[in-house]
Parts: sequence; structure tokens; C-alpha cells
Amino acid sequence: MYEVFGTLSSRAFRVVWALEELELPYTLIDAKPHDSVISAVSASGKVPAVRVDGAVLTDSTAIMTYLADKHGSLLASAGTLERAHQDAMIHAIIDEIDAVLWAGARHSFVLPKEHRIPEVKDSLKWEFNRNVSRLADRITTPFAAGNAFTIADILLTHCLNWSISAKFDYESRKIQDYAKEMRARPAFQRVRALG
Repeated sequence: MYEVFGTLSSRAFRVVWALEELELPYTLIDAKPHDSVISAVSASGKVPAVRVDGAVLTDSTAIMTYLADKHGSLLASAGTLERAHQDAMIHAIIDEIDAVLWAGARHSFVLPKEHRIPEVKDSLKWEFNRNVSRLADRITTPFAAGNAFTIADILLTHCLNWSISAKFDYESRKIQDYAKEMRARPAFQRVRALG
């Protein structure tokens, strides 16, 4: 049984989706960043965190990679070229999509008010749209990183969903269609129904 700390409005959604895809048992423990619940298990106070066998794992992508490797699904085998291509796509999504959204969030509500620069968001929105278009050109298979659904799809779809609430629009019809297909997955629908 995995214990997931976070909320479905955070990156914990990614971890819960991975667990649903893997059909593994878990408990979702409501925890917001830096509250006493998460601080009791993780010194960083960040969500998500997962407790397994007494150990606490942090960072949504690291957690998903651990789950995929441990249970032999959602990623190609380590040491293969297919895995290298999947890892490259995951890192591109983190660097070019997730990081831009996170910068926008920091300047909207995360940073102390006196350190926010709201004007930077116009530049970030332009960059996000450009990066999504570039990513679309890299995707030549049915899924983000090959011919099978992987954690890259969870990561990308979560970011695309986040972009809606953040009002970061993108023009790529290919990515819009891709996101619609990923949201139709039964595991995604189960997680959405939770929250």
C-alpha cells in the first residue's frame, strides 16, 4: 500500500494517475505544501510525497519513475534506447513545459508579493505556446514517447491540464487532440472522479 501525500490539484495528481494505471492500492492523504501533515514526513514541505516501506520519496517524476521501474510498466526497460528516448522526452517536458508553468505560478501566487513580476507572464505564455508547438513536432508516435503509454504521457497531460487553469493557451491542434485522448483513459477518469 502506497501513501500519497498531496492534493489532486497539485502534482500529486500525476502520482495517483500512475498508481491507477498500474492498478496498485494507495491511500491519498490530504496535504497542502508546507502544512503540518507534509512537514511531518518531508523536510522540504513540498507535495507530493509517497511513503513506502517506511521510506519517503519526493518529486512527482521521481516517484512515477520508481513506480514504473518497480512494477515493470509505464516505462521501457532501463539501459535500452527506447528508455533513453522516453527519458529525453520526460526531461524536455519538465524543462520546456512544466518549468514555464511553474514560473508563471511563482509570479502569480507562490512568491511573496513584493518579489512577483506579473508582467513576465506574457513572455511565459508566448514561450509556452512556442514550446508546445516544438514538442508537437517531436511526437511522431501515438504517445508522447513511443508506441505505448508511459509516465511521459502522464506528465505532459497534467501540464496541459494545468495550462488551462493557468490560462496559458497553446495553438497546436495535434496536442489538443492528444490531450483529449489522454483524458479519456479510464485511469485518468477515475482520478478525476476522486476530486
